[in-house]
Amino acid sequence: MDAPIETENARPQRARGTGRLATKAGPGGTRLDVLFQEGCAKIRLPHGSDGAMEAVLINTAGGLTGGDRLDWSLAAAAGTRLTATTQACERIYKAAGGTAAAVETRISVGAGARTDWLPQETILFDRSALERRLEVELAADATLLAVEAVLLGRKAMGETMNAGLLRDRWRIRREGRLIHAEEVHLAGDVAALAGRRAVLAGARAFATVLFCGAAAEGHLAPLSRLLAGAHGGASHWRGKLLVRLVAEDGFALRKTLVPIISHLHNPASMPKVWSL
Repeated sequence: MDAPIETENARPQRARGTGRLATKAGPGGTRLDVLFQEGCAKIRLPHGSDGAMEAVLINTAGGLTGGDRLDWSLAAAAGTRLTATTQACERIYKAAGGTAAAVETRISVGAGARTDWLPQETILFDRSALERRLEVELAADATLLAVEAVLLGRKAMGETMNAGLLRDRWRIRREGRLIHAEEVHLAGDVAALAGRRAVLAGARAFATVLFCGAAAEGHLAPLSRLLAGAHGGASHWRGKLLVRLVAEDGFALRKTLVPIISHLHNPASMPKVWSL
């Protein structure tokens, strides 16, 4: 008779994924230099005709829960343009045992290069836990557009995030000097925190848009017009443009967020996956 399988010390299966992409300048524009993918992290490169490169990041695990981990690394070489987005919204499911899902993204942008970090929304379900980190290193004249949007459940589905954890850390440096840092930390009774006027005033969706580059100040007036009637605002300081948005749900958030991204992403069009 076969011996019984020992299950007492068995560890839950966890999703792990690592994806790395680097560009180089070549005839006709941006070309692929390095592509590495491991585990549940996949990268697809739709064909483009404008001399830039678009990368679609995919988590084949279909979502993340406690103990899962994704690591992304993007490097845009001098004179290249890279847009990175995600195939779909990232879903963060209920975590057990006090463990959080971890997502780390590192981006480097070389001289005269530009990277647009445009992942679709992250959806946090009740009792989910996510620790996320964005690290960016910019050359002196590099340009960055970075967007992160979060939904505390999906209102149309009757969902809400009552309790859980979100810890989101951004560190943006130019030539090694820190030019932008922020921390978002929602923990415990998230619904009560989101209900405070100084936090989200009951909103279930929010987004941050950051543009770093020489053209930042020129975008302030157009974005102020796009924000008319929305719950949010834009500010500019020393080559950095920052937009904050809150909305009652994901649909309302997209109605304001997509025109803002489209304006800042110009002359390139929005990634097609955003409209699928």
